[in-house]
Parts: sequence; C-alpha cells; structure tokens
Amino acid sequence: MRPARCLAVLLLLPVTLTAQSPVHRLTVTGVIENGLAPYIIRGLAEAKAQGAAAVVLDLDTPGGRVDAAQRIVDAVRASPVPVHAWVHPRALSAGAMIALAARDVHIAPGGIIGAATPVLGEGQRAPEKIVSAMRAEFRALAEQRGLDPRLAEAMVDEDVELPGVKPKGKLLTLSAAEAVRLGVARGEAADEAALLAAIGQPGATVVDVPVNWAEKIVRFLTHPAVSPLLLSLGMIGLVMEIKAGAFGLGGMLSVTSLGLFFGSSWVLGLAGWEELILLGVGLLALVLELFVLPGFGIAGLIGIASITGAVILAMTGPAPAMGELMQAVGILGVSLLFTLGVFIAWLRHLPNSDRFRRALLLDTARAEDGFVAALPRADLVGRRGTAVTDLRPSGAATVEGERLDVVTEGEYVSNGAAVEVVRSEGYRHVVRAAG
Repeated sequence: MRPARCLAVLLLLPVTLTAQSPVHRLTVTGVIENGLAPYIIRGLAEAKAQGAAAVVLDLDTPGGRVDAAQRIVDAVRASPVPVHAWVHPRALSAGAMIALAARDVHIAPGGIIGAATPVLGEGQRAPEKIVSAMRAEFRALAEQRGLDPRLAEAMVDEDVELPGVKPKGKLLTLSAAEAVRLGVARGEAADEAALLAAIGQPGATVVDVPVNWAEKIVRFLTHPAVSPLLLSLGMIGLVMEIKAGAFGLGGMLSVTSLGLFFGSSWVLGLAGWEELILLGVGLLALVLELFVLPGFGIAGLIGIASITGAVILAMTGPAPAMGELMQAVGILGVSLLFTLGVFIAWLRHLPNSDRFRRALLLDTARAEDGFVAALPRADLVGRRGTAVTDLRPSGAATVEGERLDVVTEGEYVSNGAAVEVVRSEGYRHVVRAAG
C-alpha cells in the first residue's frame, strides 16, 4: 500500500471507530405497574431521536399488571429501533410477555423466564376467559418471532401439555439452558460485553436511560401496594370530615390522598374528565344524602355508585379488559376492607381515649372540678326587655340590645310584650311580663 493511502486510512480510522451509534439500555426492575409504561415509551422515543443502533430491555421482574405490560408490548413492537430483551436474571409473568415482544431474547446464566398465568388480586387463577385472552397474546408474540406457539401458551396455561418439556398441570418456566435449547432465547449473555456482541454491536457505547423524577413518583403512586393505601386514606379522611361537620384535618387528608390517586391516573392517561365528573357527582350526592335529605335513599346509592365507577375507571382506562376490571375491583375491595377495619378500631378506641374525652368534655366535666354550663349573669336580674317571640313558656327576648333565650315561670307572654328578668341561672334566663 502506498504511503499516502496508508496515511489517509490512519486519519480516517478514528472517525470510523467513533461513528458507531450507541445502544440505549432501559432497565425494567421490580413489579410492573402502570407507571413503568411512560418510562419505556419515553426511552424508545429518545433512542429513535438520538439515532441509537439498538435498545436493550434489561429485565429483572416477577411480573405485575397485565394492562401495563400490554402498553409496553405495543410500544416495543412499534419501535423503529431494534429492541432486544436481556433476561437478567428473571422475566416472569408480565415480564415474560415483554421479553417475547422484543426482536430476540438473551438470558443471563441462571436466569428464568415463564410462569405467566394471569391471577386475580387475591392470588387465585383468573377465569378461563382471561386465561384464553392471555394465551392468545403469548401465541401471537411467539408466532411473530417464529417460535413454537405452544411454548408460549404453556407459560400461560397449565393445561397445555408438551411431551418431553412439561407435563399437563404445570406452568412452563424455563431455565437459561432450557430457554436456549428450545429457541425461546437466542443465547446466554453473562455480561454487557457478551450481550453487545450477541446483538451485533460489539464495543458500542451503552447509554443508560434513567427514570426521571416524575416517572419515579408516578411509579410509586401506582404501585399495587400504594394505590389501595391512597384510596383507603381518602375514604378515611372523608368519613372523618363527615363526622367533624367542618373542613379540617380529615378533609385535607381526603383531598390530598384522592388527588394523588386520581392525579397519577390522569398523568398515565387512565383517568380523564369523565372520571373526575363521576367523582364530583358522587361526592355531591353523598353530601345531599347526609345533610339535606333524610334517611338513606336514592342519592346515597347514586353517590356510592358514582364514586365506585370513578375509582375503577381511573385504574383501568378506556375499554378495559375483564382482567383489568377484576384487578381494579380487587384493589377497591382491599381498600374498603382496610377502611372498615380502621374505622371500627377508631370507634372502639375513641371512647377510651383521655384526649378524646377531654376534647369533647365527656365524663370529665364535673361540677366539683369547676365546670359549669355558663357563667351566672346576675347583672341581668331586674332588667327589662321585649319578647321577640311568643313565650310558650320558652322563646327569645332582647334585653338592652342583647338577644337571649328565655323562659317564663309558666305564663304565656305574647310577642312584643315587655318582660323583666327575675332570675339568671347560667343559660336559663327566667322572665315575667312587666307591668
């Protein structure tokens, strides 16, 4: 090679080495909840905008919400940037569905994938209708990747039998070696360098896409353990406010908790104006039932139904699947049980609370301790005024411009007649007609 050509190659070599596009890594850890989907969608959009060569989903999850996983699956399948799943070290249940949506799956030694049968909030197996829908989801993902659809179905339905792989009555969960042997995973990748080589990007720069502060907050608020707690605190605060009869600590607790609950759903696009209107109608109906209408009737039923509908829709979004509805109902049921338990414990504890009795002057307001209903008003005795209502024998009168609740010694005094105070016994002011 001529010296000039060699020099040109050497000068261009650094440009060639640094021109390789980066690989973006999105980390999926912990429970899959609705707050995870915005992070994945944003990460895929950034990868496209920044010209990434590929995206790696670094998976370590026991599963979670199916509706959240479906949103992630749709985003992964629509991504123009190739998406590779790295099971590192486990992708179970909804995590397995996300992994199968990627272009290919790579698994860390000792990793596992599978066990994806849908369950209800109580941990019981979902009805056949839900299982069938999930089985179809997994089958479609497997067919898209050219895998044996029965392998994907066996992860969802224990009734699927695979001779030599799994017997009937057991869910399919594959180890790393089994996943590679059966073609579910393309190969094992123990570390980042091995993974980059496996996806055809050896030596590429890996850009970690972190979860921003807003996504962290939303993920926390939509966590399966936090959502019921927010809902319960909102209900407890509402009960406290109704009992107090004025806006105070209970009202602040209710507004804050329900605001966080519905606000996180609003950010995720699960809740809209419809849910907020339903919630407002429900609260208004309950207020009317409690403070305006006697007894418990149609307004109370409308209020309960509206609030229940708003809560369920805020957790499921538009056109929810049966599984999402049942999961939302389960969360609502847990919240109601928690609220009921706290309320019963509260009622049992308060009568024995010294602080509560002192606050309401119950059992501690004794005359020997100096407590009186009202201070005596000896200055009123002998003064004259005018009855402003008929005294039959009780009513009201004004004495030197002060309106008082009064009672006669038994006689009837008509409205507008002159009266004279003959005794003042705390709140009891005795009058008689003045001549």
